[in-house]
Amino acid sequence: MSFSHIVVLIPARNEEDLLPRCLRSVLKACSALPSNLTHDIIVAVDSSTDNTRSIAERMLQGHGTVVETDAGNVGRARIHAAEMALLRYVGPLDRCWIANTDADCIVPEDWLLDQLAIAESGFAAIAGTVDVDSFAEHSPGVDYLFRSTYTIHADGTHPHVHGANLGLRADAYLRAGGWAGLATAEDHDLWRRLHETGTPRASVARLSVTTSGRRQGRAPLGFAGALAAHNLGLHARPLETT
Repeated sequence: MSFSHIVVLIPARNEEDLLPRCLRSVLKACSALPSNLTHDIIVAVDSSTDNTRSIAERMLQGHGTVVETDAGNVGRARIHAAEMALLRYVGPLDRCWIANTDADCIVPEDWLLDQLAIAESGFAAIAGTVDVDSFAEHSPGVDYLFRSTYTIHADGTHPHVHGANLGLRADAYLRAGGWAGLATAEDHDLWRRLHETGTPRASVARLSVTTSGRRQGRAPLGFAGALAAHNLGLHARPLETT
């Protein structure tokens, strides 16, 4: 399978502080793509009351566009972004790759190239992993608890699904029914439906992005909440020191 187009979808809600670093990293990843591959970046600004939209518009000039929604729902924001991306793309759906991340994330320069290389080996959906930029908002020891309980298998696969690091072919996306308008766990829902529709999937630990370590996120019961729960774990069991 040879790809001709790649699009990056980014939901953003009151992310004026972290969106610039995200977009800088995504733009850098796009600049690493071969010249014969077109790219697009769609930022879905959802119920924002800060400067998220103006920042996105300024940084995306010539590289993408902004859609706005008042859904207050990450699943619906991702839907709007995907709809815009496919409206702007003209070509075979099986040659279009959809990469997803979040506005508080930093992607590595080879993020898109790595996804395409894995996809070229026969996979139509890829789940990557996340690491955390800082544990400053958490109790000492939370970094250890997070990393010691974040499962990576010996063969380099993993059981995690993050909307912040998920890629898939456009035809597989539509065949599975696309994102659902869920306030949380929209990533797990889509990953399950990809399996149900027979999509070849890969869970690749080395495909990693860095996300913020904030204790309060934008999605209820999302990653920030799961990370914050490790603070309670510190009081439930002793930490190993060796």
